[in-house]
Amino acid sequence: MVFKKVDNNQTQVVKALRDLGATVQHLHGVGKGCPDIVVGFKGKNLLLEIKDGDKKVLTPDQVNWHKLWKGQVNIVTSVDEAKLLLWKLTDDYRSERSN
Repeated sequence: MVFKKVDNNQTQVVKALRDLGATVQHLHGVGKGCPDIVVGFKGKNLLLEIKDGDKKVLTPDQVNWHKLWKGQVNIVTSVDEAKLLLWKLTDDYRSERSN
């Protein structure tokens, strides 16, 4: 089994997402550049790579994985970024912005 170091803020990001009603599955143990978590929220799935603070530097494996992936993946560096991303991808955001 591959054990990958997780960023210091991952626990806080995961807790905040779960507090909003999202389901979260940890993927950081997969390795080979796979994002840290998959989030389920209001019928959508999101792949998130969590970075600590302003350092959004991806490892070479992560760069390659992101390049080859044909779906959605986002990098977040804080609880606020993760919450905003979730909010933007819901119908609530789209309907509120159209008013």
